[in-house]
Amino acid sequence: MAMRTKRQSNGVNGSVKINSTNGTAKRSVSPPPPPENIFLFIPNLIGYSRIVLAIASLYYMPLHPRTCSLLYSISCLLDALDGAAARRFEQSTRFGAVLDMVTDRCTTSCLLVFLASAFPRWSIVFQGLISLDLASHYIHMYATLAMGGSSQSHKKIDESRPWVMRIYYSNTNVLFTVCALNELFFIALYLLSFSSPLLMPSLIQPDGKMSSMQPGNPAAPSLIWTTPWSAGAMEMARANKMDSVVPWILLCASCVVMLFKQYINVVQMIEASKWLAEGDVEMRKKAGLPRRRNV
Repeated sequence: MAMRTKRQSNGVNGSVKINSTNGTAKRSVSPPPPPENIFLFIPNLIGYSRIVLAIASLYYMPLHPRTCSLLYSISCLLDALDGAAARRFEQSTRFGAVLDMVTDRCTTSCLLVFLASAFPRWSIVFQGLISLDLASHYIHMYATLAMGGSSQSHKKIDESRPWVMRIYYSNTNVLFTVCALNELFFIALYLLSFSSPLLMPSLIQPDGKMSSMQPGNPAAPSLIWTTPWSAGAMEMARANKMDSVVPWILLCASCVVMLFKQYINVVQMIEASKWLAEGDVEMRKKAGLPRRRNV
């Protein structure tokens, strides 16, 4: 009777079966694992929900401050949840990091655009904050990819960088607190656009009285402007719509942290620019530049 023997290999490609009758070998290959769908990772799903909440908050932003603030705040708080989920489920990805950063920049910029329209005399300040935020993070991300390699995270800061950047990016508690209070400052300022005549003097009539005297009873825009979506009508619709005590408290409590966040943005932009310049110097040396010219 012909005998058959089976030998199990130690490799990862499966087993090897040897037929003792004819000496032929047949390798049984185990199927490879299915490819991962990065777009359906739990942190990225949380990121998509942040975008939905941010868009919903923009819809309510012109005239519904409480609903808008609630949706916007939840979207911002989920920023910490997606990072925790990425570490918990080992699903940290470059796509997730970019999605997180782009969502942060877009939501903050949209809120600052609204504030620029709500407080026209301060519009240049909000335009400057938008420009600083976008420029700082773009240069930092580009410098990290160009100088540190595609595998390096923009949150990994070496010891040669300023202490403020090391603390900001290495300590998750500091990162969350600074970002949260920075957003809280702009949310408080947004709420004040519905309440405070000190920031919006056009809401005060020539006789020194408010356009609408009681909170929750703004002047009817249709009585003054024929187009309810005009800038003046929108401002009157926001006039004295809510009490300003709580927004002022939130604004004062988060003011210092907001300024600290802008300082970090400036330092980050300067350091990233220096890092890129260092790389340019090395590249020019390797290329033999500048070339000496014979006089």
